[in-house]
Amino acid sequence: MKKVTNGWINGFVGVLIFSGSLPATRLAVGDFDPIFLTVCRAAIAGVLAGALLLIFRQQRPVKSDIIPLLVVAFGVVAGFPLLTALALQYVTSVHAIIFIGLLPLSTAIFGVLRGGERPRPAFWIFSAAGSFLVAGFALIQDGESSPIGDAFMLASIIVCGLGYAEGARLSRKLGNWQVISWALVLSLPLMLPLSFYFTPDSWADVGEPALFSLAYVSVFSMLIGFVFWYRGLAQGGIAAVGQLQLLQPFFGLLLASMILNEKVSLALVAVNIAVVLCVAAARRFAR
Repeated sequence: MKKVTNGWINGFVGVLIFSGSLPATRLAVGDFDPIFLTVCRAAIAGVLAGALLLIFRQQRPVKSDIIPLLVVAFGVVAGFPLLTALALQYVTSVHAIIFIGLLPLSTAIFGVLRGGERPRPAFWIFSAAGSFLVAGFALIQDGESSPIGDAFMLASIIVCGLGYAEGARLSRKLGNWQVISWALVLSLPLMLPLSFYFTPDSWADVGEPALFSLAYVSVFSMLIGFVFWYRGLAQGGIAAVGQLQLLQPFFGLLLASMILNEKVSLALVAVNIAVVLCVAAARRFAR
């Protein structure tokens, strides 16, 4: 029981860290090309992850772990950051953040397919209800939409759910911070050269907010957040703890309002309470 509780605590910390990712990305793409932002954040995090693995003398993954680690890298190191950065060229962070409410369902589905979990039927009811609440809130709260931006966000949710589930499964074997670290290191031979290739010709027009945002998504979104998140998923269950992501849009909306001055309606409060109830109910029926 203590292990499960710790899983929810770790997962919640991870969600708090990830909540700043889209507002920070929105700031960064104002001055950086989305491709550069994607490869640069992965390269910075990869160098830090490699240093950690060397300092703590971690054993290398076996051959059977390489493909799953590449799946993690595809989902959360390259796929999600790139697709969201592309989406944020067409939609606001407030609009994009709402899509994160669909991520718990995506994570749970891949948790069943890849992690072998079997939540009870009631879990799926409350999980779907929470997702529909968030999606419905998007329609009420935000009239802005872009077919291209929405398509990028939907694709990002699919690949991210896959990366989360695969990483959580591997965390039980390799350890939580080791999984994201090895995934970043495996990506480094590609990401590091690309980051130099796509480096802006001039940094004179890059403002401090964009630089700070790059640092945040590189260190916190790309590395530290996953230490807590994968630990939480491994301890508390992929499908169950994954429901905490239903809270991420609301933390993200608060940050978007505070940092980017993007409008957030009062309906957020009522929907937030309903989503919290869905998370609590889903947790009860997760096993």
